[in-house]
Amino acid sequence: MRTSNHLIGLLNFLTFLLSIPILAGGIWLSTRANNTDCMTFLQWPLIIIGVSIMVVSLAGIAGACYRNTFLMYLYLWAMFIIIAVLIGFIIFAYAVTDKGSGRPVLNRVYPDYYLQDYSGWLKDRVASDAYWGKIRSCIHDSKACAKTGRVVSGYPETADMFYLRKLNPIQSGCCKPPTECGYIYVNETVWNPVNSATLPTNLDCNRWSNDQEQLCYNCDSCKAGVLGSLKKSWRKVSVINIVVLIILVIAYVVACGAFRNNKRMDNDEPYGATRMEKARPTRIHF
Repeated sequence: MRTSNHLIGLLNFLTFLLSIPILAGGIWLSTRANNTDCMTFLQWPLIIIGVSIMVVSLAGIAGACYRNTFLMYLYLWAMFIIIAVLIGFIIFAYAVTDKGSGRPVLNRVYPDYYLQDYSGWLKDRVASDAYWGKIRSCIHDSKACAKTGRVVSGYPETADMFYLRKLNPIQSGCCKPPTECGYIYVNETVWNPVNSATLPTNLDCNRWSNDQEQLCYNCDSCKAGVLGSLKKSWRKVSVINIVVLIILVIAYVVACGAFRNNKRMDNDEPYGATRMEKARPTRIHF
């Protein structure tokens, strides 16, 4: 049981080191928040997570290394809350990204994305006017569509070469018109329109613009592309969170052992003895 104090101190020292780049990343994003609206979605969660991990880690180190029972008590409650929140987030992430994916397209490697294939809270959040303006600004400022341009052997990429590319969901949904519209490829972000009388009922066909400031940023396919990208990102984050959850649970179990060890030493209880009742009540020494 004595070694549990040293082990929990080491685990919390590692988590403390991990909190430093997380907190630094959040502060860096906050300094750039005025440059692009998409940064505001990331800065505060990162800062809160970084500060929380840092404070909890310091409490765990102090409680374990200095046998401070009160700090260990607070640490155990904080760890319990973090584990519970993390479990809830994992379940929530899988629930809101359960439906929707790209549709295969004939003679194309990349899929097309349709907003009606998605449903639930995440779709309503992304597609709402209150949030889409910020997300649209984020996509525009990230130059995601400008980065799709390629030059092969000194010549622009041909249509056949473009059709064989593996575009990410945002590039497929926001940087080109839907394939069913029948637009003629000129380059990655310029497509010649066809006779409007022959356009399908998909409203995105009329929303497409060769203006590099517009493209398909107002299309439902762009919103679907964002949802497709979020689904992939959240699933990857959830896998990482599961690994982190396992580590936190192990640390929590070890911390419980360290807490019991501290209480035994505070009460001058002999090791190896099982006592159902104490001769005197437990007191917390600072």
